Parts: sequence; structure tokens; C-alpha cells
Amino acid sequence: MDTFAKDGFPKPIDGIDSCWDIFRTAVEKYPNNRMLGQREIVNGKAGKYVWKTYKEVHDIVIKLGNSLRSCGVEEGGKCGIFGANCPEWIISMEACNAHGLYCVPLYDTLGAGAVEFIISHAEVSIAFVEEKKISELFKTCPNSTNGTTGDPKGVLISNESIVTITTGVMEFLQSVNETLSEKDVYISYLPLAHVFDRVIEECIIQVGGSIGFWRGDVKLLIEDLGELKPTIFCAVPRVLDRVYTGLQQKLSIGGFFKKKVFNVAFSYKFGNMKKGQSHVAAAPFCDKLVFNKVKQGLGGNVRIILSGAAPLASHIESFLRVVACCHVLQGYGLTESCAGTFVTFPDELDMLGTVGPPVPNVDIRLESVPDMEYDALGSTPRGEICIRGKTLFSGYHKREDLTKEVLVDGWFHTGDVGEWQPDGSMKIIDRKKNIFKLAQGEYVAVESLENVYGQEEAIDSIWVYGNSFESFLIAVANPTQQTLERWAVENGVNGDFNSICQNEKAKAFILGELVKTAKERKLRGFEIIKAVHLEPVAFDIERDLLTPTYKKKRPQLLKYYQNVIDEMYKTTKEGLASGQHDFLH
Repeated sequence: MDTFAKDGFPKPIDGIDSCWDIFRTAVEKYPNNRMLGQREIVNGKAGKYVWKTYKEVHDIVIKLGNSLRSCGVEEGGKCGIFGANCPEWIISMEACNAHGLYCVPLYDTLGAGAVEFIISHAEVSIAFVEEKKISELFKTCPNSTNGTTGDPKGVLISNESIVTITTGVMEFLQSVNETLSEKDVYISYLPLAHVFDRVIEECIIQVGGSIGFWRGDVKLLIEDLGELKPTIFCAVPRVLDRVYTGLQQKLSIGGFFKKKVFNVAFSYKFGNMKKGQSHVAAAPFCDKLVFNKVKQGLGGNVRIILSGAAPLASHIESFLRVVACCHVLQGYGLTESCAGTFVTFPDELDMLGTVGPPVPNVDIRLESVPDMEYDALGSTPRGEICIRGKTLFSGYHKREDLTKEVLVDGWFHTGDVGEWQPDGSMKIIDRKKNIFKLAQGEYVAVESLENVYGQEEAIDSIWVYGNSFESFLIAVANPTQQTLERWAVENGVNGDFNSICQNEKAKAFILGELVKTAKERKLRGFEIIKAVHLEPVAFDIERDLLTPTYKKKRPQLLKYYQNVIDEMYKTTKEGLASGQHDFLH
């Protein structure tokens, strides 16, 4: 049981039994507070944020809910929401909550085939659709044969689950002296169709805080942050990785003196934080003179950055904990657990590389995985993370078979492998779902390998591939443009970025750097990549290579790069046969 809950799990807040209660009570307490805001567009340019108050939103919600009922939608009906994050998304959701309708989110990035599947599978009878998405929705029809690789699973989340998790989040924040309040401002840009953002926004609504929406373009996110000045910033590692890379690039071109000053300030502050000082007390003069620009880049008011949805690399987490002048927390959870299940403590550097202890309201246990030699009862407990509690989903819609696979005796089996730390925090060390054997019988955990190779500064992202019919690993990598172009100038390789990526010398350089990283990190021989393809275009959502939370879609990556993969294996085997060792594509 969680240490937060040594006196029992936190009790639900009186009078709040549903998501509608969260909104309704907030309207009663904070009618004139700013609730939902978006930037006004004047003459094609983005201006200030324009806000609707809690009462104004409530009035619209009541009218919209009545319209739904007048359309013949009864309690228990299924209502879809299809569009990017915006005030109307929340208003539509609250209208569903007001009348006991199931809210069925459709990912803004899903293609027509997946949208059609969800509408049919969930028996959606009515939907709120963003205007520019209407044409995409019309592409779906009963006779369509479009589909996705692996149909989406409908996760049933109850009101009780969301109320329980918001109570747990509030309890956690209160315990570390970071209580949410009506003064908090949150920027909504992670997909609302994803439970991570949905739960955080419920927490903000519960305390009467303000939610400002981005303009839907990642290139404009920093500008939106500057205008909104949020206090809470949730992110996926891909976004924080971009922040880190951008700062590193600025440092590299900033000149010797600036770099020296930054490094001295960083070492001094980080050293004090490792001695147990808070980020505020560790080096206030360094914050003011050196790191304030980073804080201002995020709007100037951020006090909590919460990373979730995928593992955040330790070197990025430690860097941001020093330079962002705010708490940087890493969490872990799944849609099935209503997002938050573990979260790190503020100012606890010993928790770097972990996802922290469990939040209140959940039980956690590890289950041994003999095939992978993980022993939950060993001196260092390791095993599959299993979760129990009221935050869990009710099951997969119309898929009792899949539900029974993962829900056993009330315990949800996550498929992730964790290791308990002496301080009660959890470290994610492996993943059952992305484990495979090479032809010689060696098990490979590609996500952990990608985390190792991903620390090589010459690449932005990497997809490692292997299967049980091959004896070695290969990879597709997105090289860091600035690093590769600098290397090209120094080595007499001409051409633009695209042509450099096709150059054999460039491939040899990147592969050499990856192999060097592998050896430095003491990877085993079969874990070392034998060939690499350089992809100048970053893996993206548009080509269906990433999920909306920037996780790799491995089946789609394989399908997209199948010809490249086949050619890499062919040429590498030929090279091995002729006595060469490392090969390129």
C-alpha cells in the first residue's frame, strides 16, 4: 500500500460523486473566475487570450445539453467528440456529463478508418465535430473497408475512477506543499482525447483554475506559453526533449564565455540540490542571472512541469530540474489506470530515473516474470507492475476476452516491468509488450535500448528493429541536423541535409557514434546495432508513425520502412559473409 495512505486511502470530497459534480460545484464556488480561454485572431494575427467565466460556460452547457436531449439522445447514449483541443471540446464534454451520456473521444490524429471503427464499435449516435473535421468524417460510410493496424480498444472509465484519481492528485500535491488553487493557469495542448490531459483539466476545474488552449501548432507553442503564462505545464518526453535540444544548441553557438558561465552555474546549483537543497534555495543568484531566460521561455510563471505518457530520460530530467526554475515531476500511468499511478517528489534528486512512489488510492504489487528472469521476491524486487484500486477502468468495451487477460482478481497487469527502489519509488526497467527473441534465442527489450542510443547527441530519435528470424539488430535514426551538417562541413561532404543523410560516410559516422555509445554503456554484443538508415524527416503523427502522445507505433514503422529494413538485412548479411563488421544503408 502507498505510504501516502498509511492511515487509509483519502476520502472522496463530500458532494462530488461524478465529473458533473466537479464542474457544478466549481461553478457554484467560482462563478466569475476565468475558466476557458483561447487567443483572439485579429487581422490574421494572434492577440490576447479571450476568456469565458465558469458561469458563462455553465449557461452554454445547459443549453447544449437540452439540445442533445431534444435530438432524442437519452441517458446512457454515446456521444462522440472529434476535434483538436478548444473550449468547445470541454463544453461538449460537460454537456454529456450533465445528462449522463457516455463521452466517446476520437483522437484528432486518427484517420477515417479508425474513426469509423470507433463510431461503429461504440455505437455513437451523435457527435460534436470540429468544422474542418467534418469532411473527414463524411469519408466514413458503412461500406468502407478502411481500417487500422490493430483496432483501437475502447477503455471504459467511470465517474468514480476520475473522481478517485483527482482526489489522489490533490492529496499528493497537498502532501508536498504544492496545492492547486483558483490562481493556477493550465495550457491545454496534449490531446483531450487522452486521459492524461483530461484528468489534469478536471483537477484544474475542481479548484476554479483557468485553462487556456494552444493554437494547434507545435511551432507556435512557445509563443502561446509566453502569452498565457501558465503555472502548470504538462508534457510528454518528446516535447521536453525538444526543449532540451533547443537549449543545448543555443549553448553550443553562444560562445566560450556564455557556455562557461552556464556550466559553472549549472554545476553549482546541481551540486547544492544533490546536497538536499530545494531548487529555490540552491542558487537564487544563478536563477536570476543565468536560468531566468529558460523560465521566461515557458511564460515566466510555471511552477510545476509534469512529464507523462512515456519515460523521460534521466539526463533531460536532471537538466530541466536545474534550469527550469520549477518542480519537474515524472509520472507513470495508463489509460486503463486513469493516468496517474506513480509520480516523483519535488526536490528529491534520488528519484531521478524513477517514476516515484504510488499516488494515493492505489495498491501496487510486482509479479515475477520467469521468462525474463525477473523475481518479485528477490533481494531487488523486479517484476510486472500490477495495479489495484478504484482508479482502474471497468473493462474494454465489447472485449471481455481482452479484459480477462489483463484484469485478474482485481489486479490490472500493465505489461511494464518495474523495480522497487529502497526509497519506495518505482523504476521502469523493461516492457513485456516490446520484448522479442533474436534468432539465437537472446531476449531484446527495444525500448530500453532506444533510451540508451537516444542519448547520443548526433541523433534526435531512433527506432531499433529486430525479429526472431534475424540474429542482429538494425535501426532507423533521425540525425540531429545541426550536428550532421557540421560534421559534413568538417569532412568535405557536400549537399543539403537530405543528400547528406544518403551519404555512406555520414551513415558510417552515425553508426560509429551509436556503437561507441553502446560500448560505453556496456551493452551486450547482440544489443549493438549492425546497420543504420538515416531518415531526414522526423518520425511524425502525420505519417501514422507516432501516437498522439508521441510513442512509436512499431507495426506502422515496420510497414512504412519495410523495403528499407529488407535491404539493410540483405546488404548486412552480405557484408558479414565477406568479413566486414558494421554496415550501413
